[in-house]
Amino acid sequence: MRYEIRFAGFGGQGIISAGRITGQAAVIYDGKHSVLTQSYGPEARGGACAAEVVVDNRMVDYPILVQPEIAIIMSQDAYNTYGRDIRPGGTLIVDPDLLEREERSDVRVLEVPATRLAEGLGRKIVANVVMLGALAAAAPVVSKDALLKAVLASVPPHTRDLNQKAFEAGYNYVKEVLSGRS
Repeated sequence: MRYEIRFAGFGGQGIISAGRITGQAAVIYDGKHSVLTQSYGPEARGGACAAEVVVDNRMVDYPILVQPEIAIIMSQDAYNTYGRDIRPGGTLIVDPDLLEREERSDVRVLEVPATRLAEGLGRKIVANVVMLGALAAAAPVVSKDALLKAVLASVPPHTRDLNQKAFEAGYNYVKEVLSGRS
């Protein structure tokens, strides 16, 4: 079954890396097919960027997102651009500390304070990995184990412990929210 996932934010948040890791997890560790497309502004940091991932059990015959089931949005500009085109019944995961959003009754909205959780671990830069953990808990299009393996394979060895903690923080946060404890 085809799943469309969009990551969006600004340069420097690891948006493109999150998309690449998701695609690698699907292909290498879950045995699925995946394709990644990316776009970013001319600025190295601070400009708008998006990573769009298609995951399917069959060969991906059309790599462009039509209407994503899942959107992970980490900036106001990204929300303004992409926050409204999620498929009804889909999942919108946002960092509430970085954007204000309108209420949506046609999608499931999960507010994950990824930047705050990452700062609590000592490195704001792992907020994208927090969101990957959130993705694994919210919509297991790619399995938790596959995503974590792909994260750990994609980061420098001396940062693996931090990245694993970031992934688990996002995963556990969403699991608590979904169970009604948060």
